[in-house]
Amino acid sequence: MTTVLRAAPTADKSFLNGNQIIMHTLTVELGERSYPIYIGAGLLGQTGLLPPHIHGKRAVIVSNEVVAPLYLEKLKSALGNIEADVVVLPDGEHSKTLETLNLIFDQLLTNRHERSTTLIALGGGVTGDITGFAAAVYQRGVNFIQVPTTLLSQVDSSVGGKTGVNHPLGKNMIGAFYQPQCVLVDIDVLASLPARELRAGLAEVIKYGLLGNAGFFTWIEQNIDGLLARDPELLAQAVRISCEEKSRIVAADEKEGGVRALLNLGHTFGHAIEAAMGYGNWLHGEAVATGMVMAADLSCRLGWISAEEALRARALIERAGLPVCPPADMTAEQFMDLMAVDKKVQGGKIRFVLMRGIGDAVVESDIAPELLQQTLSAGNRLCL
Repeated sequence: MTTVLRAAPTADKSFLNGNQIIMHTLTVELGERSYPIYIGAGLLGQTGLLPPHIHGKRAVIVSNEVVAPLYLEKLKSALGNIEADVVVLPDGEHSKTLETLNLIFDQLLTNRHERSTTLIALGGGVTGDITGFAAAVYQRGVNFIQVPTTLLSQVDSSVGGKTGVNHPLGKNMIGAFYQPQCVLVDIDVLASLPARELRAGLAEVIKYGLLGNAGFFTWIEQNIDGLLARDPELLAQAVRISCEEKSRIVAADEKEGGVRALLNLGHTFGHAIEAAMGYGNWLHGEAVATGMVMAADLSCRLGWISAEEALRARALIERAGLPVCPPADMTAEQFMDLMAVDKKVQGGKIRFVLMRGIGDAVVESDIAPELLQQTLSAGNRLCL
């Protein structure tokens, strides 16, 4: 069945403590699996948003040791009469494992949760991914809701239904496509986000401009200082446009059979960096940022983009406070070994998302080995 995203979000008037606020609602159109994304300030405290998406009387909130002390009680209050158990996981990418997954199953089984239970992920991308995977496989599938609390998870990992855990040999190699019932994005939670995490999230925002929206890329260039200063209106606009871009692609290709692969811009190189450095030592957004610079470099060597375009991409990533060079001690051989076990390998060939211009990404597997080696060996001379 052909699926499309609604042409534009709706602006709903919502109320919090008597004060009028604006909430944008996007719909990811996936037939019977369609769901809304609510975007606005102060949404976490609203009592009317989440209960309609919880079809039973019980829920399990999955959070982590950093986020739970900040937002758990507010979320529980917003659930009204829903009975909610809580699982608090360790924080960090290093905890995105099968062992941590069992902590969720232990809670579900100990408290005899049935198929009518809804899991609610309150946290960043790790929490969302691992909660979604638990929901996908517990009793062969229960409902879940995403409440992302980092910029990266708000613009990327909470939308689209990719769930999973890491393996020492590869990131997200164990997982499932499983869509949430809704996504609740509260811009206010970004005020408590560490600066490094904010910058990591901006990498994914920049990605959407590079892969398919040149006008958005220019807007980010013009507003990067305000985004780094956490201007709430600019952040809300960046999140909304990013979610529109991702939702449009997911609606057209839910399980990455074609165009959805474009969302992996920077990720083939980036996942190799994460695995080589140890999960969590480089944040996902930091690795993707460097990966996008490497993708721009390779695109330039192929003659697909000009040196000026490659440097423009690098300059914005650098202005966002993100790394633009791969780890100095990471060899080309390490890159090749780790990229060979990436999910994007197809028919034994590594697939790269590259660019034919700012806002024009393509997937390519037939890359001249000598050009790839030049990019992998360039170090801090990328794009120069």
